[in-house]
Amino acid sequence: MLEVSALGWTVTIGVIVALLALDLTLGVLRPHVVGFREAAAWSIFYIAVAIAFGIVFASISGWGYGTEYFAGYIVEKSLSVDNLFVFVIIMSTFAVPERYQQEVLTFGIIIALVLRVIFIALGAALLNMFSFMFLIFGLILLYTAVQLFRHRDEDPDVQDNALVRAGRRFLPVTDDYVEGKMITRVDGRKMFTPLFLVLLAIGGTDLLFALDSIPAVFGVTEEAYIVFVANAFALLGLRALFFLVKGLLDRLVYLSTGLAIILAFIGIKLVLHWAHKDISESVPEVSTPVSLGVIIGILVITTVASLIKSGKDPSLKAHAGSLHARKEKQQQPEH
Repeated sequence: MLEVSALGWTVTIGVIVALLALDLTLGVLRPHVVGFREAAAWSIFYIAVAIAFGIVFASISGWGYGTEYFAGYIVEKSLSVDNLFVFVIIMSTFAVPERYQQEVLTFGIIIALVLRVIFIALGAALLNMFSFMFLIFGLILLYTAVQLFRHRDEDPDVQDNALVRAGRRFLPVTDDYVEGKMITRVDGRKMFTPLFLVLLAIGGTDLLFALDSIPAVFGVTEEAYIVFVANAFALLGLRALFFLVKGLLDRLVYLSTGLAIILAFIGIKLVLHWAHKDISESVPEVSTPVSLGVIIGILVITTVASLIKSGKDPSLKAHAGSLHARKEKQQQPEH
């Protein structure tokens, strides 16, 4: 079992908080339109930091744990791309001006990180107390994979988000974005701007993704520390990655299919792990190096196949996928 000292946790959290503060400074205190060159530079920086951390971590704790970290990081990074897909849909639905998108993304990343810390703590505690939770987590991922595959050509309905519906119903909301503020005063009355509704939509999305991504990463490692750092470093680069790939996302027509296969694979891996521990040691398990190879292979095949398909038919548009069918508004029959 991985032993991480209090100093190790402190240094790790300190580094992540410092990177978050940097992101907060860039995204909130300096709102501006992010160009391709800036987005590419920051994306490379955050990926380089994640890789450097993995190498240092592996050299200290051993490459067995290092492989688990990289597998977890790749799983979370691939799921975060689908998360970005939904962010693009939310930004488009609410017509968020480009200069304010950084602010919303940064707060969204912070919310996502907080939710993941909560679910990591709960997940680790449950797995330590009840070994059958591996079976539960595996079945959750298999169900998610089936639903995502069934609705792979759909997009989630932002307007159906419970938090957004509640916000529209109970909060006074302005018509415009009021210089990027979330709360303002109009004729002495406190009002919320559409940017606050956007944040509610992203927060609701983050909650759903946390429910899926935590069981997924526990499928490649049981160590809470590795789960935490894999999630943190995968999330930290989302702001820059959003501006880098939002034009490319439309071309990843098989992304949802690839993610559904990855989730199903990890779900099967968790079920086998539970059966190996609780039923019979003769039940085979999937090793972390094999998991890493399968996940990378699926992502490469999905990306290449998507670019080839969209290159042949530029009219094709990728979809984020949904866990349930969109509710179509029923038209009233004319009399």
